[in-house]
Amino acid sequence: MPSVNKVTLIGNVGKDPEMRFTPNGKANTSFSVATNRRYTTSDGEKKEETEWFTVQAWGKLAELCNQYVKKGDIVYVEGGIHLHHWTAQDGAERYRMEIRADQVQWGFNKNGSGTGETEEDDIPF
Repeated sequence: MPSVNKVTLIGNVGKDPEMRFTPNGKANTSFSVATNRRYTTSDGEKKEETEWFTVQAWGKLAELCNQYVKKGDIVYVEGGIHLHHWTAQDGAERYRMEIRADQVQWGFNKNGSGTGETEEDDIPF
């Protein structure tokens, strides 16, 4: 049976992206994205919740995100959920849910249209 791991986010970038390189020289850029959900409780009270996601981009997509995505921007992200696992310096096992980006669009204006977008497979260089 086939399986699917697909996530779509539209939200605001929480801080400027940070780019690093693997020992093999592959670029990795991470940035946070906040999404908001508004709802009304059964008592009629209006509430808003914010969810934060860590987005990881790799390769040329990472380089483009690092160059063009900035804190406060509205971004559209498509990718998959990845459970990042590592052992901390104190020996404790750590886990963090991340979104591995396959596509990122940025530069949205107030009307919702984007000016910059790319998919990892469509980068021409």
